Amino acid sequence: MLKKTVLRKKLPELHIDGLLITDLNNLRYITGFTGSSGFLIVTRSAPVFVTDFRYQEQAKKQVHGFKIIIEKGERTGLIKDIASEYGIKKLGFEDNSISYRTYKRLLKNKLKLKALPNIAEDLRMIKSAEELFCIREAVKRAESAFRKLLSFIKPGVTELALAMKLESLLKESGCKMIPFGVIVASGQNSALPHARPSNTKLKKGDLVLFDWGGEYEGYFSDISRTVFLSAACMGQRVEIYNLALKAQDAAVKAVKPGIKADIIDKAARNFIKQGGYGDYFGHGTGHGVGLAVHEKPFISWRSNDKIEKGMVFTVEPGIYLPGLGGVRIEDMVVAGRGGAEVLTTLPKKLHIIN
Repeated sequence: MLKKTVLRKKLPELHIDGLLITDLNNLRYITGFTGSSGFLIVTRSAPVFVTDFRYQEQAKKQVHGFKIIIEKGERTGLIKDIASEYGIKKLGFEDNSISYRTYKRLLKNKLKLKALPNIAEDLRMIKSAEELFCIREAVKRAESAFRKLLSFIKPGVTELALAMKLESLLKESGCKMIPFGVIVASGQNSALPHARPSNTKLKKGDLVLFDWGGEYEGYFSDISRTVFLSAACMGQRVEIYNLALKAQDAAVKAVKPGIKADIIDKAARNFIKQGGYGDYFGHGTGHGVGLAVHEKPFISWRSNDKIEKGMVFTVEPGIYLPGLGGVRIEDMVVAGRGGAEVLTTLPKKLHIIN
């Protein structure tokens, strides 16, 4: 069913006459528009898409089945005019996408407003066959780039140089966008889950954590791998690596339609806790990936999301020991009828670079 039809049918149950969509990812999901400026008002009759002059021709090519208006003048005044034309007395809006200033201006236009969470985001959780194809291609591009990077990983090279090289390889693989800043963290820096690449030089004995993603047609991938420089003095580093790997396997096996996301998180977290490192895994076990690199469902102890067939998300437990280093192993999976299909194909056995 067309997304605009689904949203229109929701209007009565939400007790609103129209719905304002301003988040650009949601706008793209519903209309196909890939520009950087626009909004959508879903009414009980014809949905109205608005953009500015720069995207007039692009909108004609990408946006079908919507009334298209080219924006002139102040935006909130135009929203009020559209609401009046379509008999919208109560307008719903995305609670995470409107600034307070815009909200106040809409109120001044005497519109009754209702903040709504996750209206389009909930729809985006279930990926279509076309979306899955794009995500699989984004995974392939990310993996291809990393395989080419392996020969550059050696003592003496800096984290920053490797991060820049990986970004270059991602672009060479066809990625038009880099989903997020590539993470390369070595030695003690790898104990920081979201460390920024620095001029720190890799040295023998380091755990080196990589977190990166690819892109295809606006859809993203997100992968983490940890490698080890030299087989000497591995000790506790190997212990936490193997524990993180087993915890990830337990979480992947826990995936099935109908369960709550926190059950998947618990599978990984309990395994690490039983291994004696529960205090060193503080982030969630995963998150959805699609048009955004972090979206619903969220796989954490705080999540109320329920897993359904067609959801795509990461499984990425980690263990981070200050002063020693950290490990994170991150794969992307799609929930199927019988469990999880792992989309990532890079080996997960500890890769030792001598």
